[in-house]
Amino acid sequence: MTVIDIPGSKSVTARALFLAAAAEGTTTLLRPLRSDDTEGFAEGLRTLGYEVAQEADRWHIAGRPAGPAAADAEVYCRDGATTARFLPTLVAAAASGTYRFDASAQMRRRPLAPLTRALTALGVDLRHEEAEGHHPLTVRAAGVEGGELTLDAGESSQYLTALLMLGPLTAKGLRIEVTELVSAPYVEITLAMMRGFGVEVLREGNTFTVPPGGYRATAYPVEPDASTASYFFAAAALTGHEVTVPGLGIGALQGDLRFVDVLREMGAEVSVGADATTVRSTGRLRGVTVNMRDISDTMPTLAAIAPYAEGPVVIEDVANTRVKECDRLEACAANLRAMGVTVHTGPDRIEIHPGTSKPTEIATHGDHRIVMSFAVAGLRTPGLTYDDPGCVRKTFPRFHEVFADFAHGLAAR
Repeated sequence: MTVIDIPGSKSVTARALFLAAAAEGTTTLLRPLRSDDTEGFAEGLRTLGYEVAQEADRWHIAGRPAGPAAADAEVYCRDGATTARFLPTLVAAAASGTYRFDASAQMRRRPLAPLTRALTALGVDLRHEEAEGHHPLTVRAAGVEGGELTLDAGESSQYLTALLMLGPLTAKGLRIEVTELVSAPYVEITLAMMRGFGVEVLREGNTFTVPPGGYRATAYPVEPDASTASYFFAAAALTGHEVTVPGLGIGALQGDLRFVDVLREMGAEVSVGADATTVRSTGRLRGVTVNMRDISDTMPTLAAIAPYAEGPVVIEDVANTRVKECDRLEACAANLRAMGVTVHTGPDRIEIHPGTSKPTEIATHGDHRIVMSFAVAGLRTPGLTYDDPGCVRKTFPRFHEVFADFAHGLAAR
């Protein structure tokens, strides 16, 4: 059995940085993720005037419930969707200040409109400077009264998360009615973390009521990243081995741990314990038809191992993967076809047939998840290369080193 130590969750780290910045007192994050996305978020907070002290395995954030110390600032969000969506929402609650946000070319292409329309409906003075609904944008803060909203979060649950976290910073709180919701488990992460910082959100179906009153600082442990763990779980199922990831167990916040249920359906043995999860190969992978709407960040992981199953793998209800760092659905399809695999796609689905694959250069589109997913396929199809292997710095800077050591360990067994 191989035990693998997975870095902290990107989703949890980003939310914790927002909540800590908004809380009364100093918060300590334990084992936060250090990557380009989270470093960019921390850098953005510093640019806004928040105090962020980073040690090797813990970060200390001095909260400012009244808002940023800087009256004016220009924040560069890099490639980070959470940075680009959460920080403009955070500063909107400040009593005054002018804040301009811009991002990389990749992030400029990603949509913001449902979130920025909602903020505008709440009275926030927000202007898109170029393309409507995209970065760059400027927020002229004057506080947020609160009230009622109707939100379409069918494109990204991050829109809802940003508004939920804003709620306690408003004068009257928020009542949000959601018409469409994708990646619902990420919203459950948000609600649980808000609870950890002292705020209880009332949920009735898809209506969320957030009270005013603010957050309390805390010491917050960041659990390992379940999306990152999916590559190692998939590798075990694919290669006839067994992998255990400590820190992800029955009480894990992240819905992406449900990827192991997909592997179980395909034939792997799965054990989810109190504080660890183990995946053990049975020597075969069955074809499967699976709805991955709520765990869509692991769609590329499944797509990459699908050609080695005994029957077709059909992944459904993943239209939102087309507006991630790249069109992930099409990127997976094109790369698999380049490997000689038969693939069919639709607006929200991909069907992958078993077959003999050949090495090729993987077109990454600058997307970390494409690289890490096809690294798993490389265990069965040696010789795969990447046009931009370094884009893994977004969430796992040491991925290639760690995965190579992991693969060497499997080969030696």
